[in-house]
Amino acid sequence: MSLIDFLDYASVIVFAITGALVASRAQLDLVGFAFIACLTAVGGGTIRDILLDRNPIFWIAQPAYLAAAASAALIIFFTAHLLQSRLRTIIWLDSLALAVAVAAGTGVAISLEQGPTITVLMGIVTGCMGGLMRDVVVGDVPVVLKQGELYVTAAFAGAATTVLLNSYFPDIPYSLLIGAAITWTLRAGSIYFGWHLPVYKSTPPKS
Repeated sequence: MSLIDFLDYASVIVFAITGALVASRAQLDLVGFAFIACLTAVGGGTIRDILLDRNPIFWIAQPAYLAAAASAALIIFFTAHLLQSRLRTIIWLDSLALAVAVAAGTGVAISLEQGPTITVLMGIVTGCMGGLMRDVVVGDVPVVLKQGELYVTAAFAGAATTVLLNSYFPDIPYSLLIGAAITWTLRAGSIYFGWHLPVYKSTPPKS
């Protein structure tokens, strides 16, 4: 298994767990768990592959991705009640999944010899779209749209770091891992320390 395949599998499993935990908070049935988990797990990678005209799409080429996501949903269905704070767990697992998925997305784009701009965008798409779909389907405000959250910004920084390192040191594994570390550090800092972007606040016109 290549590093890119490993990162894809890791992001699928962790995103599936977050999706199943969100389904538990919404009190869905087992089918609902599997649907939300699989949607979260493969959503970003699917959009990435469609945009890159990658045929077949990664989970169609290897249905084991869906099997892994569904298995994660099944386990969480019977164990979610053991967690004291499912929301906190979702937030931290999502940060890990974001970092891994951004690395996977940039790695796929690099392997297909895409330019720097497209490679960065594919990292962002892979990392962000699955969680966005999850939140929209269950009726939550997507994390990517919450005020000041370092989410898309963290994904951009990680993907851009990977592209920059790969352009000077074309040793993909190291650039992908460092990019993932940058993504997670920024996202974790946003969660733990409250790092955020400036938020627009309107001011009433002067009379």
